[in-house]
Amino acid sequence: MTYTVQIKVMPLKELLDPQGKAVKGGLESLGLNSIEDVRIGKNISLLIEAENPDRAKQIAEEASKKLLANPVMEYFEINVN
Repeated sequence: MTYTVQIKVMPLKELLDPQGKAVKGGLESLGLNSIEDVRIGKNISLLIEAENPDRAKQIAEEASKKLLANPVMEYFEINVN
């Protein structure tokens, strides 16, 4: 069966997010001052052929650890559909 897997990769909360800070500054310059914080990350969509959803999640986790996310600076969340 083919599963659609969404992987959300975000910078660790403890680290600065210079891209998010720049976007926040741009939003403020547009008069959108009620936005308190901006974090910029990646959303990755994979189509995975697997026996079951658990196996699809295992494959996505392996891909995330080996290539898609940098564990020193980022964390990831996986959602299998």
